[in-house]
Amino acid sequence: MAKKKFYVVWKGKHPGIFETWADCKAQIGGFKGAQYKSFPTFAEAKKAYNGNYSDYKGTSKGKSELSPQELLKIGDPNYNSIAVDAASSGNPGKMEYRGVDTKTKKTLFHQGPFEQGTNNVGEFLALVHGLAFLKQKKSDRIIYSDSRIAIGWVRKGKCGTKLDRTVKNAPLFELIQRAEDWLKKNRYTTPIVKWETKAWGEIPADFGRK
Repeated sequence: MAKKKFYVVWKGKHPGIFETWADCKAQIGGFKGAQYKSFPTFAEAKKAYNGNYSDYKGTSKGKSELSPQELLKIGDPNYNSIAVDAASSGNPGKMEYRGVDTKTKKTLFHQGPFEQGTNNVGEFLALVHGLAFLKQKKSDRIIYSDSRIAIGWVRKGKCGTKLDRTVKNAPLFELIQRAEDWLKKNRYTTPIVKWETKAWGEIPADFGRK
């Protein structure tokens, strides 16, 4: 019996994480400059997808070790912060997100599950929820996310998902609209910082679905 694999497509017709080679091939076939790679677990695939293709290109295990010098340069996390993350059972599938205190891992907010969502959408919503949460509390804490994609969407003020709207995920799209409206109407000074998974391990808000 073939061993289960998860396929990450960084660049293709529809970037994402896929559970079969056939689904992966459909995204990269005929796409010039496609970037993709297989991983043995969903956790490794998710970490890779939120990172850069160049970090995994040519590696055998989907991992990139950091040198002691690199670890020293990165340093330790700033614990005057909150961390956000999302989890999706399928792509799309049932999705939920949460924000926690980075040091204690105490849950500060949690939403979901939502029908027919994606991990990227959840990461985006988690970040906006976190920004609104910190602004309401007049907090000077920073916010961590392990998703470069979601961070980019927030900075652009627009959720860049290619997810199709359906009757089942209509409430999720309403939430996306509310998040985009919040970004348009509110100024925030909270620094959004990329969580350094390779140096610090999984982000504290991770749902632990290994």
